[in-house]
Amino acid sequence: MKPTILIYDSGMGGLTIYDAIRQSLPNAHYLYCFDNAYFPYSEKTENFLIDRAELIVQKITQIQPLDMVVVACNTASTVVLPRLREKFSIPIVGTVPAIKPAAEISQTGKIGLLATKGTVNRQYVSDLIQTYASHHQIEKIGTTDLVELVEEKQQTGFVDMQRLQKIISEWQDDEVLDTVILGCTHFPLVKEELKQLLPHVKYFIDPGNGIAKRVLALLINGSKQNNENRDKKNQAFCTKQTIDFEQRKEVMKNWQFDNLTVLNI
Repeated sequence: MKPTILIYDSGMGGLTIYDAIRQSLPNAHYLYCFDNAYFPYSEKTENFLIDRAELIVQKITQIQPLDMVVVACNTASTVVLPRLREKFSIPIVGTVPAIKPAAEISQTGKIGLLATKGTVNRQYVSDLIQTYASHHQIEKIGTTDLVELVEEKQQTGFVDMQRLQKIISEWQDDEVLDTVILGCTHFPLVKEELKQLLPHVKYFIDPGNGIAKRVLALLINGSKQNNENRDKKNQAFCTKQTIDFEQRKEVMKNWQFDNLTVLNI
């Protein structure tokens, strides 16, 4: 099986989803696009996110036929999936906060949702909570700053712990809170740092493994196999040439992407 899978996000957070998928499908052909021209997505309008998603998938489809698209962004996934599924015949997989698994595992019934401002305010997320966690207490933190902090870690390897502590300070003395949902694909990249600051939290839940299982099931059911992709290298794309372009290229090479190309969109 050598399907071509596009994974896209506003930044590099979607690499956590890519990492989970490639553990299940190590031989797939991966394309990754980060839309740095409009990073972060957290406070963009719904119409903007929908139009941008369609444009990105359309552009990359012209470069390389795709077997699947994974929208590796919670904020975008809450609004763009219907449009993409209407416009494209291939499977479209989204990522949404893992409300259901958190509700099933929490022992105290008090759960923290750590996500972007756009995600915590979406009706889609409110509906998930009502459906799967109506008898639980859900505490929300919506943050854009943490997304930017993770992007910095990707490039420098350094995390500003004081800045991180400020973001989650309201949870530090809440001993009843036992589960935290990492509701942005960026946030698993600082899971160890969050554990240090929130030692009383037993469970940190992210959607990576669930998304990987969904991708595998869809591809197996669709019997996707493209022999033309056998020798193709993984490729990365961004949407803006920035002063840190070479640094970002090195980051993507570390994630086994052969090259980084700027899309003119």
